[in-house]
Amino acid sequence: MKKLSLILFLFVFTFHASAETNYSSDPKMFISELVNDAIKKLSDKKFSLEEKKNFIKEIALENVDINALGLYTLGELRKSTDKNVLIDYQKVFQKYFLKSLTSRLTDYSSSKFEVISAEQKSSSYTIVKSKIISNDNQPEIKIDWRVYTKNPNKPLVRDLIVEGLSLARTQKEEFASILNSNNNEINILIAKLEEFINK
Repeated sequence: MKKLSLILFLFVFTFHASAETNYSSDPKMFISELVNDAIKKLSDKKFSLEEKKNFIKEIALENVDINALGLYTLGELRKSTDKNVLIDYQKVFQKYFLKSLTSRLTDYSSSKFEVISAEQKSSSYTIVKSKIISNDNQPEIKIDWRVYTKNPNKPLVRDLIVEGLSLARTQKEEFASILNSNNNEINILIAKLEEFINK
C-alpha cells in the first residue's frame, strides 16, 4: 500500500483550479491547461492545505475515470464478482483513491510543465507526452497521459505512465498480490483499503 500511495499522488497534476472552468476538448490542450492550472492552485499560499485537499477531491471526480480505474485493478476477477460486492468495492476504491491523492501534497511553485506531443491511438484514447522540467529541487520527469476520449467533449484521464511506469498497472499488480495471498477474496482487499482510509 505504501508504494501505491507514493505513486498515486502524481495524479494530482490532473486537476484544475475551478469546477466551472471550461477546458479544451483537445487532449493535448486539455492536459496542458489542467496541469498548469493545478500547479498554480497548489502553489498559491492563500489556500490552506485543507482547501487544497478538498479542491483535489472535488475535481478528481470530474477529470479522472476512477470507476474504470477501479475495475481495471481487479483484472479478470471483476467478471466473476457479484454485482453488489463490485459496487461496494468501487465505493471503497473511490475513497481510497481520493485519500491517496491528498495524503502527500507538497509545494509545486517551482514546477514547470511542458506538453511535448499527442498521438491519437484510436477514437477512444490519445497518449499525451509531457515532462516536468528539471530544476534545483527535482530532476526532469517524463509523463505520458492516457486520455480517454469516447466522449470527445469530455476527456478523462485513465492512466499516467511516469518514466515508463504505468500507475494503473502498478496498482493492479499490487492489488493482485493481495488477492493472490488471500484466495482471491475481494472482501479482504476491501478491508485493506478501508484500513488505509481510516488511518
